Amino acid sequence: MRSLRILHDRATYHVTSKINHDDMSLLEPQFKKLFLSFVQKAKRKFHFRLWDFCIMRNHIHFLIKPGKSGILSEIMQWIKRDFAKSWNKERGRKGHVWGERFHSRIINGMRDFLRMREYIDENPVKAGRAERAADWVFGSLYHRLHRPSSLLDDVASDTFDIVEL
Repeated sequence: MRSLRILHDRATYHVTSKINHDDMSLLEPQFKKLFLSFVQKAKRKFHFRLWDFCIMRNHIHFLIKPGKSGILSEIMQWIKRDFAKSWNKERGRKGHVWGERFHSRIINGMRDFLRMREYIDENPVKAGRAERAADWVFGSLYHRLHRPSSLLDDVASDTFDIVEL
C-alpha cells in the first residue's frame, strides 16, 4: 500500500522523480530542453511557483509551490505524462518513462528552504557533471545568472510563503 502524500495548501515542496529503471533517458540535452518546455507549459496551466530545479541524467529536482487552484499531484502528473508521450514519440518507443511515483517533502521554514536550494543547485557538482553549479545549464542557478525567464520565480516576491509545520 502506498503511503499517503502529505499536502498543505500553502506549502513549498522539494520534489524528486526518477526515470524508470534508472535509465539515462535525460542524458541528451535535447531531452532536458524538452522536459523544461513541459515545465514552462505547466506553469502557464497550473500557475505554480518554481523556486529551484535541476534536471539530471536520470532524475529531476524541483523546489515548487503549487498555485491556489493547483494540486501538486496534478501538476507532476501532467508534466511527467505529457513529457513521456513526447519522449516516447521522439524515440519511437512505448511504455513507461518514469519509475515510481514522485517523492515530495514539505519544506519546513526558511533554513530548510535555503539548505534544500543549495542541495538542488549542487547536485550536478556532487555527481561530477559540472565543476560549478553555475555551469550546469539545466539547473536553476545557471538560469538565474544567465537566462532570466518566466521559468523561475523570484524568492523576494511578496507571494513567497514558507509554512512552518
